[in-house]
Amino acid sequence: MKALNLFILVALLPGCAMMDNLSKPRHDPEYTPAQPASYQTPKNNNGSIYQSGYEVRLFEDIRARRIGDILTINLVEKTNSKKQADTDYKKDNSTSISTPTILGILDPSKFGLNFNTGLTSASTFAGESESIQNNSLSGSITVSVVDVLPNGYLKIRGEKRVRLNQGNEYIRVSGIIRPTDINPDNSIESTKIADATIMYTGEGALADANKAGWFARFFISAVFPF
Repeated sequence: MKALNLFILVALLPGCAMMDNLSKPRHDPEYTPAQPASYQTPKNNNGSIYQSGYEVRLFEDIRARRIGDILTINLVEKTNSKKQADTDYKKDNSTSISTPTILGILDPSKFGLNFNTGLTSASTFAGESESIQNNSLSGSITVSVVDVLPNGYLKIRGEKRVRLNQGNEYIRVSGIIRPTDINPDNSIESTKIADATIMYTGEGALADANKAGWFARFFISAVFPF
């Protein structure tokens, strides 16, 4: 009995460790923000009223343009797709062969021999398929500039981690944007991101409930022969 209790305790330890890991949202190293160039305070030159590097910019463009700058991505993704196919064909074949004559003179049918034969075939096929898919994603996420390309375009990357009471939610965005597409409030729509990667995933009890088990996935996979 003690051995059974010990076995159950050991079996539950990985589950407890997994629940502890789920309580802390994991950070994806691929979406780590880039560090801006270190700022060094210029030396104070005595003898002048105005010191270089200590000026206050009253008017400045707040839009992101350097490595380490941040900007807001407005997620306005919406896709609708529909595909329909109808196939219908019919084919009929008919062939008849009459009794041949021998040397073109002797007719076997005169002697009660009938070799007339015929062959007919018919085939039909009808198929119909339809696929409809609708997706939408709205919200916002603030990302950082990780690189400035030679043509002036900005490479962005960012991740948002949200801890809910039943699991963790992750939103990851990366891609390339044009500085001219950035709005005056330092935001840009997700539809203007080139080579965009937008991921919305989760882990925890709710995510596991929406996922079929491995045994059920086997019967709907390509490995299942029927």
